[in-house]
Amino acid sequence: MEISENWLREWVDPPVDSDTLISQLTMAGLEVEGWRRAAPVLDGVVVGAVVTVEKHPDADKLNVCQVDDGNEQVAVVCGAKNVRAGLKVAFARVGAELPGIRIKKAKLRGVESFGMICSASELQLAETSDGILELPADAPAGTSIVDYLSLDDRIIEIDLTPNRGDCLSIAGVAREVSAINRVPLVRDEVSTVPDSISQSFSVSLEASEHCPRYVGRVIRGIDPQALTPLWMQEKLRRCGLRPISPVVDITNYVMMELGQPMHGFDFDKLSGGICVRLAEPGEKLALLDQSEVECFADTLLIADHKGAVALAGIMGGLDSSVQADTRNIFLEAAHFSAIKLAGKARRFGMHTDASHRFERGVDAQLPPIAIQRASELLIEIAGGEAGPLIDSVDDSRMPVSPQVTLRFAQVKRLLGIDVERDEISSILQRLNMQVSENDDGWQVVPPSYRFDINIEADLIEEIGRLIGYNNIPGTREASHVRMDSFSERRIGVNQIRDIMVEQGYYEAITYSFVSPELQEILDPGQATLPLANPISTDMSVMRTRLLPGLLQALRHNLNRQQPRVRLFETGLCFVPADDGLQQTPHIAGVITGSRLPEGLYSQAAGQVDFFDIKGDLEAILRSSDLAAFGFQPSHDLVLHPGQSADVSLNGKAIGFVGGLHPSVLKKLGINQPVFVFEIELSPIRDKSLPKFSEMSRFPSIRRDIALLVDAELPVQRLLDQIYSIKNQILQEVFVFDVYTGKEVRNNRKSVALGLILQDFSRTLVDEDVENLVTKILAQLEEHCNAVLRES
Repeated sequence: MEISENWLREWVDPPVDSDTLISQLTMAGLEVEGWRRAAPVLDGVVVGAVVTVEKHPDADKLNVCQVDDGNEQVAVVCGAKNVRAGLKVAFARVGAELPGIRIKKAKLRGVESFGMICSASELQLAETSDGILELPADAPAGTSIVDYLSLDDRIIEIDLTPNRGDCLSIAGVAREVSAINRVPLVRDEVSTVPDSISQSFSVSLEASEHCPRYVGRVIRGIDPQALTPLWMQEKLRRCGLRPISPVVDITNYVMMELGQPMHGFDFDKLSGGICVRLAEPGEKLALLDQSEVECFADTLLIADHKGAVALAGIMGGLDSSVQADTRNIFLEAAHFSAIKLAGKARRFGMHTDASHRFERGVDAQLPPIAIQRASELLIEIAGGEAGPLIDSVDDSRMPVSPQVTLRFAQVKRLLGIDVERDEISSILQRLNMQVSENDDGWQVVPPSYRFDINIEADLIEEIGRLIGYNNIPGTREASHVRMDSFSERRIGVNQIRDIMVEQGYYEAITYSFVSPELQEILDPGQATLPLANPISTDMSVMRTRLLPGLLQALRHNLNRQQPRVRLFETGLCFVPADDGLQQTPHIAGVITGSRLPEGLYSQAAGQVDFFDIKGDLEAILRSSDLAAFGFQPSHDLVLHPGQSADVSLNGKAIGFVGGLHPSVLKKLGINQPVFVFEIELSPIRDKSLPKFSEMSRFPSIRRDIALLVDAELPVQRLLDQIYSIKNQILQEVFVFDVYTGKEVRNNRKSVALGLILQDFSRTLVDEDVENLVTKILAQLEEHCNAVLRES
């Protein structure tokens, strides 16, 4: 937000210079991004009076003017269409310095010219100008234009945090400056404009939960030829607003002065009365910016008895707008719920000064004050007669300021300094809070415009702000070091991250909110939690898996000529359930491209496949207890059948691993195989304590067996059956070959297993080995239909 320092000092004028004032605002939390001068140096530019205007003897489009600059009358050649006798102008004397030009005596088509009559753009008071700058008739000739227009001013740019919507106005910033410097506001009260006609207009609040207060007023008989006074144009310009017409400029002026967005309707174009209601689905409205929007069911509208006339809190409608011939006005100022209005403008791709303020909260007590101020200015500038104030309120929906308890002891505990009780009371009262003191502290009710004061800590923050954070001394507090407990049965998340990095992965951090369409592709049928106020429609639901963010990052890299990608992420996933929202920590990884980085042997290594991603996952599980985890064929629709598995712990599924289904890759616009895994983080962080076991002094024996089994049988079933025998000489079982080919028919496959046998008390003999192998073969034949393959 940009404000004029001169305008601010009309409201409150502390005895500090500009630099100190800017520093005070920043330290109070109203961060000043920067400042610039309201106008360039304009030495030699004064108010001039055009005495006579005659046609140039040798140029049809030029005039020869006699201009009184307060000291003398000089001849000036001017080509502006709006120059005329009796006009007060900005006159640059010979020798004056304008931006990029020095005024000299010149001869134009044979006539000498002693100076220049300036336009607003030539003085850098406007981007463009249609003719010379016209000054009020009472402007005294010879007065410096800088003094007359108060151009010795700074435009201060303030970057406000979203919770300080109360400072989006001159009055709001002035209240802060007043409290900081302990000086009273020079301007605070607004004059009441009595009604002089009985003309009223009905107002009904059909959606009072969205708009609990709507204030209006009819003003009849304004002068359509009236012009916005130069002083108002200048104030608007210095706040970054372009002057348009008196009605529009006055509503913008009141918004910048008091903080209440307003709108003016052409009263003759309204029918029956005002109705604040929600839109019918598909209802359309033409807006002031010449665009047409199609409303949603939760879009709040200002309507008359014929249809919508404004998009509430965002922009007015085109059909009811004020035109050059408008004589009767209906002024509007309303209070809209910040929560209900949040995000509505963004849904239409809009961001207006009004929506910016309403989304942050506007004082519910401000609309009638703003109407009175706008009425006063409009009648002063354009004439007219005001009707009675129309104030439609639903008291049950109006915001109520909370009563907050402030304890004296908590102030020192949180700020770390001693503050006198009287000083605390003074600070709160300077901030316009209602304060009642008790033995422990105070009961405080914040003013209606302070939506950000709700708890005790908010009040203590205000005390710290007004004292000045730069005035709080640094201290070295005594501390007692305490060692946090550490469990050897729990693996740290950083250890798991280190394992992934060792596997060649890069850690990614993605948003927790994702596109509903992407979420449906990667977790079809899963209910999601929608955001009440999303950043955009592409980030409007909470993720139920980590894959959406990771795959977006993978696609981003592929689109930028990075064909080999290895990413992982740890984070929370959000799944709605009957007992509330479940927030579960997950870890996920994605890989695609070549198995090795590009180099001499990368081509021979080939592309990644299912076993690469499964091996990377097993590296994590191995840090816990790999034997406790199992892999079973997955039926997840997102994964490629035959190249995927569900991961389980003690029979309970905790995740999955595999290649993405070709149809999913097509929807994502990815043209190469991608392999992924995602598992819950908590189960894999538990591990058993290491136990000492003596190494056997006796030799081990390896016995290999090749089995014929059904092609669809998971190899894990074979391993589970062998381990279920629980023979003390069986130390390890592993798979070293799986064969399917012409020598194996009838939908069978050959699986080769290695058995490591060893005893801790004696050397094994052939009979021990044969007995165990026979028992294993019998177990596998009974439960897995497995037979020994003949060589």
